Amino acid sequence: MDLGVRWKLHGDGRTPAPGAVVRPDERLSWPRTVGLGAQHVVAMFGASFVAPVLMGLDPNLAIMMSGVSTVIFLLATRGRVPSYLGCSLSFVGVAAVIRAQGGTSATVTGAVFVVGVALFLVGLAVQRFGARIIHAAMPPIVTGAVVMLIGFNLAPVTASTYWPQDQWTALLVMLFTGLAVVCLRGFWSRIAIFLGLLFGYFVSWAFDRIFGKIHSMSPSGKITDHWRLDLSGVSQADWIGLPSFHGPTFQWSAILVALPVVIALVAENAGHVKAVGEMTGDPLDDKLGTAISADGVGSMLSTAVGGPPNTTYSENIGVMAATRVYSTAAYWAAAGFALLFGICPKFGAIVAAIPGGVLGGITVILYGMIGLLGAQIWINAKVDLRNPLNLVPAAAGIIIGVGNVSMKFSDTFSLSGIALGTLVVITGYHALRAFAPAHLKQQGPLLDEGTSRYDDRDPRAKS
Repeated sequence: MDLGVRWKLHGDGRTPAPGAVVRPDERLSWPRTVGLGAQHVVAMFGASFVAPVLMGLDPNLAIMMSGVSTVIFLLATRGRVPSYLGCSLSFVGVAAVIRAQGGTSATVTGAVFVVGVALFLVGLAVQRFGARIIHAAMPPIVTGAVVMLIGFNLAPVTASTYWPQDQWTALLVMLFTGLAVVCLRGFWSRIAIFLGLLFGYFVSWAFDRIFGKIHSMSPSGKITDHWRLDLSGVSQADWIGLPSFHGPTFQWSAILVALPVVIALVAENAGHVKAVGEMTGDPLDDKLGTAISADGVGSMLSTAVGGPPNTTYSENIGVMAATRVYSTAAYWAAAGFALLFGICPKFGAIVAAIPGGVLGGITVILYGMIGLLGAQIWINAKVDLRNPLNLVPAAAGIIIGVGNVSMKFSDTFSLSGIALGTLVVITGYHALRAFAPAHLKQQGPLLDEGTSRYDDRDPRAKS
C-alpha cells in the first residue's frame, strides 16, 4: 500500500530550477527539508497557539495533537495533499459561548468531538456522492453567512475580555500586526500574527519597566494592580513533560452550539484542496472527501484527549506559494517539530503567559478576518444580495448570530447566537426557496466555477 512516504530527490536537492516546483512526491535534501518543516511550524504558530489559549485549553497539548493530526491527514491522503493541521479558530466563539453557559473544558472538547464526527461523515458522503451534496445543502449564500456570523460573534469577547486589560498595548499590537500583514512580503507576511505576538511581548515588558504595574482588569476578571507580562510560571515549568489530558463530556446544549462550525470547516477544506491542486497542477478533486474525513478523524482524536480541533491552515499554503516547495516530506518534518514542542511544558508556559492586551490587539484583526472570509465566499461565488431569496435569510441569521439573540423553548432547552443564527440561515433559505417564484431561483449552478470540477466524473479519478 502506497502511504505517500517515499519521495524522489528533486534535481540536485538544493535549489529548484527557475520556474520549477517541488511536487508533493519529491523532496530537497534532508537538511533543507527539515528547515522547511520548521518554517511551516513558525507559519502556523501565531494562530495555532492563540486559539487554544482563547479556548482555555492546554497549548502544549494543542501543538502535540496538531502534529498527530497532520500525520493522520498525510497518511489518509496518501501524500498527495500537502497540508498542516493546526488548531481551528472557528471554534473560539463556540468555546466562549459554552463557557459562558457554565461549561468546562471537558464540555467544550465533548461538543467539538461531535463536530469531528459530523465532519468525518460529511467526508464519507462527499466520497460517495460527490461535492454537489455539500453545495446543494449549503450553497455559497448559506456558507458565507455562517462563516460571517461565527467570526463577528466573537466581537464582544475582544471588547469585554481582552482589550480592557491593557488598551494601549492592544492598540499598538493591532497597528503593528496590521502593518505587518499589509506591508511585509512573502513568508514574513504569512507569520504576521506570530510577529504581532513577539511585538506584544516586548511592548508589555517595556511598559512594565517604564510605568510599573497596570491598574486594570486581570485575566480573572477582577480590577487589580498587576504586571502586564507575568513569566513566573515559565521558571516553574519543566523542560520535558507530557501535557495535561482529560476526557470529553457531552451536553446537548453545547453540541448544538458547536455543530454549525462544520459548515466553516467544510468550506476551509474545500478551498484548501482546490488551492493546492491549482498550485501543483495536480487535480485533487478525488481527494476532497478523504481530506474532509481525515480532518474529522484528527479533530476527534485531539478532542478525545482534551485538545482542540484541527483544520487545514492557509498560512502554510502561503509558505508553499512563496517557496514553490510542495513536498509532503516538509510536513512530516513539521509534525515532528510539533510533537517535540508538545512535550516541553516550559514552551507552553511561555504561550500561556501571553498578556491580555496583546490578545486584544491581535483578536481585533483575527476575529474580523474570520468574519470577512464569509464575505469573500460571497464574492467568489458572485452571490446576488439584491435577490431577496439570498438577502433575507442571510440578514436575519447574521443579526441573530452576532447579537446573540436567544429563543427559549423550555426551562432546560434554548438556542441562541451561533446555533440559532445558523439554523435560521439554513432552514430559512431552503424554506423560502421552496415557496419563491421561479424568477428568484434562476441563479447560476449550485457549484461556483472554482469548484464545479469536483463533480466531473473522470474515469481515472479514485474516490
